[in-house]
Amino acid sequence: MTRALEGGRRPAASGSTKSVVVFLHGYGADGADLLGLAEPLSPHLPDTVFLAPNAPERCVGNPFGYQWFPIPWLDGSSEEAAEISMRQSVDDLNAYVDQTLADEGVEPAQLVLFGFSQGTMMSLHIAPRRAKPVAAIVGFSGRLLRPEVLADEVVSRPPVLLVHGDQDEMVPPQSLPEAGNALSAAGFEVYAHIMKGTGHGIAPDGLSVALAFIRDKLGLDG
Repeated sequence: MTRALEGGRRPAASGSTKSVVVFLHGYGADGADLLGLAEPLSPHLPDTVFLAPNAPERCVGNPFGYQWFPIPWLDGSSEEAAEISMRQSVDDLNAYVDQTLADEGVEPAQLVLFGFSQGTMMSLHIAPRRAKPVAAIVGFSGRLLRPEVLADEVVSRPPVLLVHGDQDEMVPPQSLPEAGNALSAAGFEVYAHIMKGTGHGIAPDGLSVALAFIRDKLGLDG
């Protein structure tokens, strides 16, 4: 049985929904942490609904926030607990995406997964294993879970943009090429951008690159 994900929603500025961006937040944060990104993006994506669900579990390391799964080296949880939690959250998130497609009346090719940190890990894990490809994956400051099994488990190959700060103190910048290489080897179209002088966060240049990528993959340019 899946757990319902609750969170914020910003309707399409035009009043007409033609696409959806789902923000997936990082460990210890919540949906509101990323929903604010809709403010600068919405004028350039007027027909897009922005959603930002909270992860399904209260965060072990920050009870005011949420987690997709515990992180043993941060919160002292066991590897087994992290594995069980992650599997459950994968089911929860897939159910959420399915419900979103139905509720918003869009096809998978009109939906973008936009993750940050642990939200990127979730995006890169579920999207390749879904029956139909989403429009795109945007992954900030994250990494690819279990790269060694991707090629065997991939079902669909949406285009991927990976963005990382070169001063990231939480998730090593090397995580970007590691993920990119594994995705490319599995047949994905991968783009990358390094945010110079940026730590574990989203800098304006990275957001600009993400916007251009989203517009392109939703077919809004050209």
